[in-house]
Amino acid sequence: MGRPFFERVAIVGVGLIGGSLALDMKRLGLTGHVVGIGRGVENLKIAASRGIVDSWTTELTEGVRGCGLVVVAVPVRSVAKVVEAMMPALTEGTILTDVGSVKARIIEEVEPLLKEGVSFVPAHPIAGTEHSGAAAAFEGLFKDRKCIITPTSRTPEDALETIKELWQAVGSEVVMMDAALHDIVLAGVSHLPHVIAYSLVNTIATMEEKKGQKLLEFSAGGFRDFTRIASSSPEMWADICSMNKEAILDAIEEFQRTLDSIKESIAADDLDAIKGAFERAKKIRDAHINDG
Repeated sequence: MGRPFFERVAIVGVGLIGGSLALDMKRLGLTGHVVGIGRGVENLKIAASRGIVDSWTTELTEGVRGCGLVVVAVPVRSVAKVVEAMMPALTEGTILTDVGSVKARIIEEVEPLLKEGVSFVPAHPIAGTEHSGAAAAFEGLFKDRKCIITPTSRTPEDALETIKELWQAVGSEVVMMDAALHDIVLAGVSHLPHVIAYSLVNTIATMEEKKGQKLLEFSAGGFRDFTRIASSSPEMWADICSMNKEAILDAIEEFQRTLDSIKESIAADDLDAIKGAFERAKKIRDAHINDG
C-alpha cells in the first residue's frame, strides 16, 4: 500500500467527514498544508483553533488554487455547484474527489464540468456520527471502515490509485462499486434508517399532541439508540433524499410492506407469525454483528 503525499490540500466543507480526513492526513504526514474552505466563518475558526486546517478562506477559487487535491465535503445537492465555481482555478494534474452519500447523480452533474487535466474520483467513506461541523471532527474516524469508490470510464487510473491509497492510509477498506449499485445499497442500509428514525421521533411527538401526554420522558436506552441518527443534519439528509429519490422510495415501499405484514399479524393475533418475523430479524442482525 502506498502513502500519497500532497503538498497542498483543500477541504471544501470542514465538517465531520472533511475535518476528520484533514486531521488524519496531517497526523500521518500525507500533506504539507490544509486549506479549509466554507461559508461559515465561525466553523472555519474552530477548524483552525483545533489544528484541522493550516489556513482558511470563504473564497472558493482562492482556496483551491495551487492545491493538488481538492476534497468536496458539502451537502450532495451543492457538490456540482461548488465544482463548477472552482473549476477555473484548478490546474492540470489536480485530483478532485468527494465524500457524498449519493454517487450516480453527483457523477452525472460533475463530469460535464471537468476541464482537461483535472481528474475526478467519486468516493464515499462509510463512517460518521450524528454530529456535524468542525467541532465534531476527530482522528481515526475512518479506521476499519469501508470507503466505496465509484470510478467511471473517465477516471484516470493513476488518480484512482492515489485516492484508493489515501483512504487505505487513513485505515479504510476500499471497495470499488458501480455508482448505481452504490445508491441502491446505501438507500437500504443508510438512507432508509435515517428516514425511519426521523419519522419515529415525529410519530411520538404527534402522539404526545393528540393524547396530551408526555411520552418521550419515559423513553429508555432502546429509543435513544434507535433514534440517535435523528440528530443528524436535516439539511444534509433532505439533500440526500432528493438526490437518491428513486432508490429511497423503493426502500421505503419495501419497508412499508414488511411493516404492514407485521401489522396484519398483530391484528390477527398471529403470534407464530410475529415471533417468526422477529426471530428472522434477530438471526440476521446477530450474524451481522458477530461477523463484524
